[in-house]
Amino acid sequence: MPPADSLDDFDRAILARYQHDTKRAAESIGEGVGLSAAAVQRRIKRMRKTGVIQAEIAQIDPARVGLPVTVIVHVDIERESLAHIDAFKAHMRAKPEVQQCWYTTGLTDFILVVRVASMGAYEQFTRDALLGHDNVAKFSSFVVLGEVKSGLGLPIERT
Repeated sequence: MPPADSLDDFDRAILARYQHDTKRAAESIGEGVGLSAAAVQRRIKRMRKTGVIQAEIAQIDPARVGLPVTVIVHVDIERESLAHIDAFKAHMRAKPEVQQCWYTTGLTDFILVVRVASMGAYEQFTRDALLGHDNVAKFSSFVVLGEVKSGLGLPIERT
């Protein structure tokens, strides 16, 4: 992983624009940052190759594809050996309902963002993924009433 300081001001300015619209023309980005379209394209290609840009994905409205229910779940596990933690991580990666999963410090071991079609679907998820897992001690569910802000954009600024 390249260190953050390997990015110069131009890279940061490009990323600040590119992360919100990957279809934006290199010429348009170049005009905004003071580089040619070719220079912008070379830099984007390099940042893809070095892993700074990890993926370019479509942001899909969950409700429009039948997944209107979002639940934030705090999970505490029984055994915290590396093998048990890794097994739980793999278990969560395999669950399509789990949109995001973080291994955390503090009051809970894992925090999940789960997207489902209904509360019935969430109950089934809890039975399969949590209650049915031998290392889950307990979990708490927080049903999202409204999304205030969601995204993957980062606060990238010139240094």
